[in-house]
Amino acid sequence: MSNLTNHTQISFNTVVETVYNLPLEERLELKTLLEHNIADSRRTEIAANYKKAQAIQKSGKLKFSSNIKDLKKML
Repeated sequence: MSNLTNHTQISFNTVVETVYNLPLEERLELKTLLEHNIADSRRTEIAANYKKAQAIQKSGKLKFSSNIKDLKKML
């Protein structure tokens, strides 16, 4: 759990209870905000993985094969 701007830490259960008590419109808005935030986080993660894979490929450590036996050995 991260610290809030006023340095007060809130438990996950408290956040959930607070959200459950919000009016429907505010819960829907929060849902939309969270969905966008999660999508942004996933895009960032995918981009980082892509850059890591590019670096591995450039280093020559990445191997390709269509042979099943070779692929199993790589695992």
